Amino acid sequence: MEETTAEIVASISVVLGLGLLRWLVLRYVHRTVDDPDVWFRAKRITTYTTTFIAAITLAWIWIDAFDSLPTYLGLVSAGVAIALADLLKNMAGWLYILIRRPLRLGDRIEVAGTAGDVVDIRLFRFSLMEIGNWVHADQSTGRLMHVPNGIVFTNPVANYTEGFEHIWHEIPVLVTFESNWEKARSIIREEIDKVSISDGHVLRRLRKAAREYQIKIGTLTPIVYLKVEDSGVLLTGRLLIPARERRLVDDRVWSAVLARFAEEDDIDLAYNTVRTFFAGPVSINHSDHEPDEAADSESGG
Repeated sequence: MEETTAEIVASISVVLGLGLLRWLVLRYVHRTVDDPDVWFRAKRITTYTTTFIAAITLAWIWIDAFDSLPTYLGLVSAGVAIALADLLKNMAGWLYILIRRPLRLGDRIEVAGTAGDVVDIRLFRFSLMEIGNWVHADQSTGRLMHVPNGIVFTNPVANYTEGFEHIWHEIPVLVTFESNWEKARSIIREEIDKVSISDGHVLRRLRKAAREYQIKIGTLTPIVYLKVEDSGVLLTGRLLIPARERRLVDDRVWSAVLARFAEEDDIDLAYNTVRTFFAGPVSINHSDHEPDEAADSESGG
């Protein structure tokens, strides 16, 4: 009984002492600092610290197993590992990023649905200058996205620029069935040739990347594929471009293609339409009141 009473008194003393210590620290910070952000961080840190110390001290007081130092240290270590699991995971992710280099400063990546350029890598997180989202063609939104390092273990990381700084891009152009699609195809091919990168430049980069990855070098020249859609003939230009120039390439190609199509009388852009075909003679039946209205009109004249 006396032992239990002593443990209760010790527990109350620990809680009150730590509470008083936390209050004094926060009072000092409140008097010396005017920045609300600093005040918020100080409040959070002191709360976490005093809670952790209180938990360890109360466990020491009440659990007999803590009389054994190795057992105590083992349980404390397990508790710390569980409590700080996310922090430890992020630190491991940081080491993985430094050693395996799935991403580097300046790389354009996409992870967990967020895409952007890597602008900072720190111990617990890396930062992206976001692209896409409500902005089209992979251009910057102006937002900084802070991503925990541990995400590299649980989500695929798509790197636009690692090893080979070019991506395949496609430009679909839909023309009507009545259009001269062969001429349209030739025009599109000529225009994407003008903006496509040279084969020699691409091959040098591919050979460098192939030393690290199993990359098979296929056809690198631009090509225009043909496909029949419901509303017309779809001509899709496919070409290699720098990863950060999708919108610029679209602008250049479409400006040139529209200008050249305007010069041709036998090429028209298509859009979603509905066509109805009738077989045989078609008769139009007037409603019953239409003749009466006509008669009234004649009599009135």
